[in-house]
Amino acid sequence: MNVSLLQSAAERHLPAALDFLRRIVEINSFTANAAGVDEVARLTAEAFAPLGFEAELAPCSTPGTGHHLFLTHRGQGGEPIVLVTHSDTVFPAEEERLNDFKWDERPDEGRIYGPGTVDNKGGTALIWLMLQSLRDAAPEVFERTHWLVAANAAEEIIGDDFGRATAERCGGKARAVLVFEGGPVDERGWHIVTSRKGRSTWTLKAEGKAAHAGSKHHEGVNAIDALARVLPDIAALTNSEAERTVNIGMVNGGTVVNRVPHEAVAEWECRATEPAALQHADDFFSTLSGTATNGAKLTAERTGITAAWPGGVESEALFHLWHEAAAMMNLTAVSVPRGGLSDANHLWQLAPTLDGLGPYGANAHCSERSADGSKLPEYVEPGSFVPKAVMNGLALMKLVQGISS
Repeated sequence: MNVSLLQSAAERHLPAALDFLRRIVEINSFTANAAGVDEVARLTAEAFAPLGFEAELAPCSTPGTGHHLFLTHRGQGGEPIVLVTHSDTVFPAEEERLNDFKWDERPDEGRIYGPGTVDNKGGTALIWLMLQSLRDAAPEVFERTHWLVAANAAEEIIGDDFGRATAERCGGKARAVLVFEGGPVDERGWHIVTSRKGRSTWTLKAEGKAAHAGSKHHEGVNAIDALARVLPDIAALTNSEAERTVNIGMVNGGTVVNRVPHEAVAEWECRATEPAALQHADDFFSTLSGTATNGAKLTAERTGITAAWPGGVESEALFHLWHEAAAMMNLTAVSVPRGGLSDANHLWQLAPTLDGLGPYGANAHCSERSADGSKLPEYVEPGSFVPKAVMNGLALMKLVQGISS
């Protein structure tokens, strides 16, 4: 297994990978911009075609969104290795214009700023770089492997139809699921994600009674007051020992200050590593429906649920290949959990799964830049592409060839 051959190939293809990244970053692909998402998918299919990948577009079930993209290289058949990315971003075109947020190379900083540079167009470009390098350095591995590149059209809203569509295209079973979200690097080493929390989202509505706040205050039932009495109990479900967090993210109510507010609503999310810890919180939230102490009517509704990806023995065994690959490069790979959601939450049941296999960057979902530097937009470090492509490539060679020390 020749590390230098893979390294040389990755260095040779890096300029083309970054040019591909530039072209897709320059397209606005906010989730609700279906045309932009589809244009990113088209350019991605075009980039992978010379590698022998056949493209298929599949509709997303969320209204107003673009198409999922599936790229297949069948090799010698068998269960595919699924390489996962997404075409959409969180930035509306108007936000990009307002903040002058666009492709911005800054070699003196070792960074490239722009929408999707790390989340997750950078991951798409790194998949391309990795496969190009494998084809050059280990053509027998590349050609015989069944690859399925799966690009979600609406990852940023975390629907589950992409997971179902991916499962259908690999017959419900894969050899491995590899998700190319960004991968941090710190003093411990290169992070490889081996589990993610689950999440539930909730809405609590309060129905009170309007009244004049001056002359008829006593006849009113204050909906905001009803919410305010229960929100501390909701927030108290945060528990570090249970690895559970509750974030009350939105509260709305009332119209004017001289009127007793007749309605109010709060929205929150709960995240937990263990399904039982999430269920414990959900059980409490479901009891909130009823009559508040001030007489308002409360209605609690769970609006969404995403199961945790618990990791486990199989994912840790797969991570061991990445640990070995990093050691071959005199680097260190570390297994880490992550609190955020990704497609791994919907795909891990197909096969042993790893995440965070994309390049290193930061400030995902941020577009603002302040003069004092306290706010910086999303960026990727181009210097992370080659080492991550080589590490991934070496680990995949071990996986395909069944090699592990």
